[in-house]
Amino acid sequence: MALKIFLSLLLILSFSFSKVFVAKWDGAITPITADFIDRALTKAEKEGGRVFVLQLNTPGGLAESMRKVVQKFQGSHLPVVVFVYPPGGRAASAGAIITVAADIAAMAPGTNIGAAHPVQIGGLPSEDKKEGKGEKDRDIMKEKILQDMLAFVRSIAKEKGRNVKVVERMVKESLSLSAEEALKERVIDLIATDMNDLLNKIEGRKVYKFGREIEVKVRGEEVVYIEESFKEELLKIITNPTVAYILLMLGFYGIFFELYNPGAVIPGVVGAICLLLGLYGLSLISMNWLGLFMIILGILLFVLELITPTFGALALGGVIALALGSLFLIEPESPYGELPKSVITAVVLASALFFLVAGRLGLKAQRRRKLTGAEGMLGEEGEAVTDFERGKGKVLVHGEIWNAESSHDIKKGDAVRVVAVKGLKLIVEKPSSEPPEQRQEL
Repeated sequence: MALKIFLSLLLILSFSFSKVFVAKWDGAITPITADFIDRALTKAEKEGGRVFVLQLNTPGGLAESMRKVVQKFQGSHLPVVVFVYPPGGRAASAGAIITVAADIAAMAPGTNIGAAHPVQIGGLPSEDKKEGKGEKDRDIMKEKILQDMLAFVRSIAKEKGRNVKVVERMVKESLSLSAEEALKERVIDLIATDMNDLLNKIEGRKVYKFGREIEVKVRGEEVVYIEESFKEELLKIITNPTVAYILLMLGFYGIFFELYNPGAVIPGVVGAICLLLGLYGLSLISMNWLGLFMIILGILLFVLELITPTFGALALGGVIALALGSLFLIEPESPYGELPKSVITAVVLASALFFLVAGRLGLKAQRRRKLTGAEGMLGEEGEAVTDFERGKGKVLVHGEIWNAESSHDIKKGDAVRVVAVKGLKLIVEKPSSEPPEQRQEL
């Protein structure tokens, strides 16, 4: 009896403290998206959530990540609501299928959904491109991907009671619909102006999950927004093509500077971190490896131009390789967008300037006669502070008194010039109008 009372109280308390959990995603659908939604929905399930709402604004993304999100929706016991928001936002491509897979699909006025035709990124293996066979196989592969996606969305649309034919057209014909058109065609369930309007309109709606009917009750419930973690925010930033590209280039520059000036440490450390972050971000974006290798080739050509000057021939090759590699780096079909031409132009010109101007200045500085230590004394002038007896005396050079030797007859107060260094002694002579002979350190 006591156990029943305890369980009843526990049930009452769980309903008293139930919440509506809301997660926001604005950006491409990537593995980061799948991990974020998995974490957010799991948190809602564990902490007594009544409903899980995904506020979505996306241009699309990776099919594999989209499928993971849909699988998480289907495996959750909570009613899942996808709300395409804010006005002006969209649920395109993979985002459209995620919206269709929700238990309740909603859109804000001024948003759109659709254009979900699958795109194959990367093409076919090169071994299949013989005697015109590659193009045929590519068409076959595209058709397989299309039919697989059509079967997937048909099953989801039928399960959620949506218009199967229209959803198919979104995939097959890249059909895109406004919020009003999507509601009319039974692709979504409702239109809401904001989150409060959404919660009011889903109140009392019934959804079916795991063979049972669930009535949505959210009136008066606490709304909890689940924020992205620092890791998710960082990964989201570095999967921006422009950011990942700049990190990649900074990484190359940092490592080059460290090798060029061993012991600087900081450029090498920062460069290595930037390089790894850039490569990781580009790997999530599905970069073109040919583009990466072309960029590396371009930088190597710049370095070779510094080591073995060819009057600009290698530098010109470096500019061409770097520019082509940057253009090829991101696939044109990528949902993340392509690299802005202005960014590519700026990076290529900055790289050429860095290696051709700054690099040459550095080489000249390394080849310049040292101004410190024993070699720095060669050619310096001073004054004899004693008479030289038997070729030996003392001189004042650089404000310091040195023991000196000379084959010249030097008196106190005579001007002298250093022509060599022998241990802690200076070899000097009287200065003449002709430039001194610079001898090596003995």
